[in-house]
Amino acid sequence: MAREAPYLEVADALRARVLAGEWAVGERLPSRAQLAAEYGVGRNVTQRAVDRLIVEGLLEGRAGSGTYVRRPRERMRMVRSRHRERRGGSPFRADMKEHGKAGTWEAHSTARTPASERIAERLAIEPEDLCVVTRYEFMADHQPVQLSESWEPMAITDGTPIVLPEMGPLAGRGVVERMRSIGVIIETAVELPRPDRATQEQANLLGIHPGDLLLVIERTYYDTDGRPVETADIVVPDIRWEVAYEFGIDRL
Repeated sequence: MAREAPYLEVADALRARVLAGEWAVGERLPSRAQLAAEYGVGRNVTQRAVDRLIVEGLLEGRAGSGTYVRRPRERMRMVRSRHRERRGGSPFRADMKEHGKAGTWEAHSTARTPASERIAERLAIEPEDLCVVTRYEFMADHQPVQLSESWEPMAITDGTPIVLPEMGPLAGRGVVERMRSIGVIIETAVELPRPDRATQEQANLLGIHPGDLLLVIERTYYDTDGRPVETADIVVPDIRWEVAYEFGIDRL
């Protein structure tokens, strides 16, 4: 059987020592040179081993100081349910309030954006039909929580006060409430979750590492006629959040 790469063996040994509590949270590890001598390997091997544990979130490097045991990040639960849409206002802000945090976001909308084939299929429109695309960065207590890219057909909202989601009288009120204000009643939301890995851009925005695990939720809202009226890709960092789905059960 092939022997494991030396840096992986060192990483496994260091991981076991960290998890066993040999070094306390916030305590500095021995230098890479000391670890190299201890394990009988080159410094480049210990460098790669330490880098791997930094990516895993067990360690953190501090410029000019060394490598330290990282404080475990709090992983909170995000519940997706019908209840989210019945509270009025922004579902995200209400979600964060339940965790005792202040939910805020930054958004940038671009009108008259032609729909790609993928977006057109999700919205049941023709490719190149014009949409408003809005890109969001959501935060809780000023810390990044999730990203979202939302698409709305301009055939539905053009000429109305809600054409730009974050401007006008209902800015920030959520898709359901905004659409209701122009007579479009959203009846159904369909969500398709799938795993993905963070790109460099996503990692920079979320404060995580490239390649970290993500949950991407493809969400589409439908009105009472079954027409798609908005679709979005919601990007949640797995290291910070676990996502749970709540279903109501009809009583017999």
